[in-house]
Amino acid sequence: MLDGRCSMGKVKVVREPRQSDLDTLKVKSWSIWTKEVSEFPWSHGEPEICYFLEGAVVVIPEGGEPLKIGKGDLVTFPKGMQCTWRGIKPVKKHYRSG
Repeated sequence: MLDGRCSMGKVKVVREPRQSDLDTLKVKSWSIWTKEVSEFPWSHGEPEICYFLEGAVVVIPEGGEPLKIGKGDLVTFPKGMQCTWRGIKPVKKHYRSG
């Protein structure tokens, strides 16, 4: 597991999680979000966990180091995180907030 630091906590990234872990989380039942290549500010009002089906982004936490994430990554963003998303490839991900 890799951690990206941010001012409000840590971004947790699991590269290529086991299918059994994804099944336990019921990832396939989560909503899907898509986004073209773009750059925009983002604020996580609630904790969010997501699983990248396609694409790649660099997330730049306010006051932190850039973190590249993408296809095959299971990512947890902490509540209150302020960041910039920089799309490298179009994204398709399952996500769950709260």
